[in-house]
Amino acid sequence: MTTGAVTESFPESSEPLLPTKRRWEGEDGGGDEAAFHEFNGASFAGAVFNLSTTIVGAGIMALPATMKVLGLVPGLVMIVLAAFLTDASVELLMRFSRVVGAPSYGAVMGDAFGWWGRRLLQVCVVVNNVGVMIVYMIIIGDVLSGTSSGGEHHYGVLEGWFGTHWWNGRFFVLLVTTLGVFTPLACFKRVDSLSYTSAISVALAVVFVVITAGIAIVKLIRGQIPMPKLFPAVPDLASVWELFTAVPVLVTAYVCHYNVHPIHNELKESSQIKPIVHTSLALCSTVYITTSFFGYLLFGESTLADVLANFDSNLGIPYSSVLSDAVRVSYAIHLMLVFPMIFHALRLNLDGLLFSSARPLSSDNRRFGVMTAVLLLVIFISANFIPSIWDAFQFTGATAAVCIAFIFPAAITLRDPHSIVKKWDKILAIFMIVLAVTSNVVAVYSDAYSIFHKKSASSNA
Repeated sequence: MTTGAVTESFPESSEPLLPTKRRWEGEDGGGDEAAFHEFNGASFAGAVFNLSTTIVGAGIMALPATMKVLGLVPGLVMIVLAAFLTDASVELLMRFSRVVGAPSYGAVMGDAFGWWGRRLLQVCVVVNNVGVMIVYMIIIGDVLSGTSSGGEHHYGVLEGWFGTHWWNGRFFVLLVTTLGVFTPLACFKRVDSLSYTSAISVALAVVFVVITAGIAIVKLIRGQIPMPKLFPAVPDLASVWELFTAVPVLVTAYVCHYNVHPIHNELKESSQIKPIVHTSLALCSTVYITTSFFGYLLFGESTLADVLANFDSNLGIPYSSVLSDAVRVSYAIHLMLVFPMIFHALRLNLDGLLFSSARPLSSDNRRFGVMTAVLLLVIFISANFIPSIWDAFQFTGATAAVCIAFIFPAAITLRDPHSIVKKWDKILAIFMIVLAVTSNVVAVYSDAYSIFHKKSASSNA
């Protein structure tokens, strides 16, 4: 279907995505139009790196801890299963997109559920991505400048190198990062413009995996690593409940759906989106499996919820401190480069939510600049001055992520407004909804329990 047909099917060009090539050629854009004529479509490799960067964020650090809970065999099987379910949900989403010529996830939701469906999707993306980016900024501050959460101070990389100074404090480091890294990268209007930084981001994730695997192999050869737990120990009912706490981490490990359409719309060959999704999921699954396996192998039952914290201690091999710093710095830079990919989807969805009848965001430089500046400011202030916001996003983030990844695609499938769904698709959709709802209930209950337990412990002290 041509772009003209898309425009006719969805006259509110308010969908949260960048306008496609032909639409830009028809606009009075001056410099924008001239710039776009030089863009002949995104490459396969660039699209794979962008989608992979959307997937691999901070969640990778929680995966080794799920191995501690589930055991290596069930844990690794669950990682593969989550990848297949994600592939299925994206495939269902794109199938409906092709039928109606929908240029975005929001358009597919709008076609199936009307105005409220589109708005609900946009709200979920905004809530999820704002929360994710605030968490990224907090983690970057913790890694580079240190943190005193929990009553114990953990030195940041810059503190360890140079001592404590005003210029390596959290506020100044995050200010420099926001102005020097986030702002320039956030000013790109095309997803494909971020393909090189996405490639570096994926490479840094691989660096983390290689270092972790190398340390684990050295210690294994030296006989310093005990036999890992292959299957979970379930001595009582409480242990059974603990198994379910690992499910939310795995269910949300591959959330990337909000960036599939923008990437698809910029491709040289739109038919490449299916192999791009497959390649990205295969790449990320490989990173996840090796991280989970070697991370758990290295730290065993001492694996923390965020495995990065394990690298604060002596690793028991030569050059331990150098390797620890390499892991933490590479991870911080990785998150810096993931940030603009998540930000791109946030800005476009928020614009679709607030300015549904306005002209495309890419052709309105003033609106584009103001929205970029305001969002960066809100995220920066939240990460620096509202520590309690973490608790709020533990609830909203868990809910929004499972809705975006599984509940919405499954709901569209069950509604089947164009009668294109097979019986197996509906069975799969029901399974996705049950899994997502179960995951969300467990995540919310676990977060509420940990917050309540933390507060009661502090009041008793």
